[in-house]
Amino acid sequence: MHDLLLTPIVFLLTAVLLVPLAQRLRLGSVLGYLVGGCLIGPWGLALVGKVELIGHVAEIGVVLMLFLIGLELQADKLMAMRRLVLGGGALQLVACGAAFAAVAALLGLGWVAAAVAGIALALSSTAIAVQTMQERHLQHTPAGKAAFAILLFQDMAAIPLLVVLPLLAPGGDAGDFSWLRAAGAVAAVLLIGRYLMPPLLRFVAGTRLREIFTAFALLLVLGIAQLMSLADLSMGLGAFLAGVLLASSEYRKALETDLEPFKGLLLGLFFTSVGMSVNLGMLAAQPWLIGALTIGYVVLKMIVMAALARALKVPAAQRWPFAAVMAQGSEFAFVVLAAAQDERVLSAQWTQTLVLVAALSMALTPLAMLAAGRLGKALNPKAKRPADVIEPQGARVIIAGFGRVGQIAGRLLMASGFKVTVLDNDPELIETLRRFGHRVFYGDATRLDLLRQAGAAEAVLIINAIDDMPTSLALTDLVREHFPHLKIVGRARNVTHLFELRARGVETIERETFDGALLLGRHALEHLGVDADTAERARERFRAHNLATLESLQPHYQDEAKRISIGQAAQQELARSFEEDRLRLKEGAPESFSPGVVPPTP
Repeated sequence: MHDLLLTPIVFLLTAVLLVPLAQRLRLGSVLGYLVGGCLIGPWGLALVGKVELIGHVAEIGVVLMLFLIGLELQADKLMAMRRLVLGGGALQLVACGAAFAAVAALLGLGWVAAAVAGIALALSSTAIAVQTMQERHLQHTPAGKAAFAILLFQDMAAIPLLVVLPLLAPGGDAGDFSWLRAAGAVAAVLLIGRYLMPPLLRFVAGTRLREIFTAFALLLVLGIAQLMSLADLSMGLGAFLAGVLLASSEYRKALETDLEPFKGLLLGLFFTSVGMSVNLGMLAAQPWLIGALTIGYVVLKMIVMAALARALKVPAAQRWPFAAVMAQGSEFAFVVLAAAQDERVLSAQWTQTLVLVAALSMALTPLAMLAAGRLGKALNPKAKRPADVIEPQGARVIIAGFGRVGQIAGRLLMASGFKVTVLDNDPELIETLRRFGHRVFYGDATRLDLLRQAGAAEAVLIINAIDDMPTSLALTDLVREHFPHLKIVGRARNVTHLFELRARGVETIERETFDGALLLGRHALEHLGVDADTAERARERFRAHNLATLESLQPHYQDEAKRISIGQAAQQELARSFEEDRLRLKEGAPESFSPGVVPPTP
């Protein structure tokens, strides 16, 4: 019992200490987990043993992640990606595989062994790449979509790769029918996900027992993973296919909600187990060789991926981040290399070296991302960040501008249970807000295509909280022309801005500092000895009179002389009204209380 409790305590303590530190240093959570695994593993402090067993348990995190990704992709979306998956994925595997095979051959491997090593090293870690893209919010960009398509192809390519390996072994036998077992397992997953799961989910949901539904969701994913494992296939691929088949189910959101906490914890355990598997003894024995191989591997893979990015139509500003996301080795490369050793295609020494290089490359991913960001800026100093690709959210409200005004309005709506789609064009603000969990998209809200992506055709309301008046008015004109059904709630910086918005038919407008300034004035009156009721009536009277003045000024807001004349008359009228109130209430208010009036500021 003591050891049973100690192991999870060590894992949790390591995560709590190192992951926040890595996040604070802007290195990403993955590096925190990997470093933690190195520290507590057999080659570090040896606080946890049985690395292989822990790794098998931790793989469930990858399986859950791919299942949840599948739930986000309906079959029609997946079909729309087929060219990128098949074309881009095949191009990447061939290009990277050929480059690494050539290097391996130069280092002394035979052509068969070099080809196997090259393809194994061409694979990238789905878990690390997806987690990195999510942390940096790249998953919906062209680079993110291209990376995900390639990762999906790699998972599919691993099936024939394992089938072919026995044929490449010395004296290989072509009579192995494992491909039939693989095809049968995939067909079984498709049939189960399409026909068996929906009625079972309805039956379990009918019990109205949340814990039973959660148990069934876990059973579903783990059962499919086990089925694929029996066929020597990628467990994650089976889970992904099952997720795609259930993406249109009415229980999709319930499955996501129940499985998300397990995915996060087990993914962290997976990254930690990868760190534990790093053979620090071999690294200590040959630091220069292993270091050179690892850095050379990451750099070469980044160069090849950056070159491919143009063919995959990845924007110039995103090509190096895309290359860095894909530059690490894959957890599945461990399986391929181990199988190659078992079939005597690779020697034990080469297998251990390549496994160590792949593991270390995973730890370098956050550093590669930092280097890629700086390199991209240096090579494209004038390149603007492309707008994010906005996934449909079914939101009824769009908020344009998420500064101090937009944030307060947005938080109020979200706290009231409404979905919102937020657009802003300040990259630093967006990254800060995303770290706090806000779903904000980068882009210019005055672009018609971006408004369409944001769901303006289906939304019912847009909050125009942009502080720059010309941009705010341009957005209003665009919405009025192309989305006349959309109600506009406007933020005005001053009276002129308010008049311009009203001239465009916007009925609901708030001046950003008006009510706050009135509240400040009311508090000041109370501190000067005016009772709270009198101060509040003064605030209300000032507000009502100011709004009435604006109504009278509206038809003449472009005639400065007329506007000044009306403003002066309004000021005198309000001052006279306040003086009458003061005389009636002077017994309960200080003699010095005599509020003045300031006309609206142009």
